[in-house]
Amino acid sequence: MKYLAHSGHAQLGALGVSCVGWMLTGVALGLIQWRVWLVSDRDAISSGVAWVGVWRACFNSHTHVTPGFQVMHCKPIGLTEAFTPPEIVAGQVLMLLSLLAGLSGNAGAVYSLRNVYFGVQRSSSVRAAFVSTGALCLLAAATSLVPLMWNLSSVATNQTIKFPPEFRMPSAPESQYAGWGIRLGTLGAVLMAVSGVIFCTYRLPARSPVTDGEGADNPAFESHEHL
Repeated sequence: MKYLAHSGHAQLGALGVSCVGWMLTGVALGLIQWRVWLVSDRDAISSGVAWVGVWRACFNSHTHVTPGFQVMHCKPIGLTEAFTPPEIVAGQVLMLLSLLAGLSGNAGAVYSLRNVYFGVQRSSSVRAAFVSTGALCLLAAATSLVPLMWNLSSVATNQTIKFPPEFRMPSAPESQYAGWGIRLGTLGAVLMAVSGVIFCTYRLPARSPVTDGEGADNPAFESHEHL
């Protein structure tokens, strides 16, 4: 059995990076500040700022208040609603898939590192486990980057959403910018991609005849043999 504990230090650090990236992806999915709308009509939107997230649209108001939100008015954005734009639908579906792939990748990293530090009979299985883990982390990064970049493109081009009247949202914002949901989600995707690359680049240590049980010649002992 080959000694592998010294070969997994970079992958141990990558596990920490992937865990942070996975958590940032989860936080981004729950935030309402994906697309921040700036509006001039303050009859309903008292602050002049509305937030469009993946799951709901909200704004602060003194006239329209959702129970349980104090001074905030929120309406859920359904996956199958006719007004829901495709980039929001992609966010709802792909971000959840990203969380699942990232969780599987982190679990695979724990399993792979366990094999490294506690030893396995076949070192080739460690390499395969790390490659699989890296592929899952890269998949998580890719599936989250698609809706993140799509929504960022919609912000850059000031795209509007035709909300139903009960949302009390304007037909179009004066301007909009990317909120913390997109920023944190992008950072999480980058961290997942970095960790995936590190996992995939794992290399087995060079073969050592001493650790493989073959032994090594002792020149000093041989010199005494010839005396």
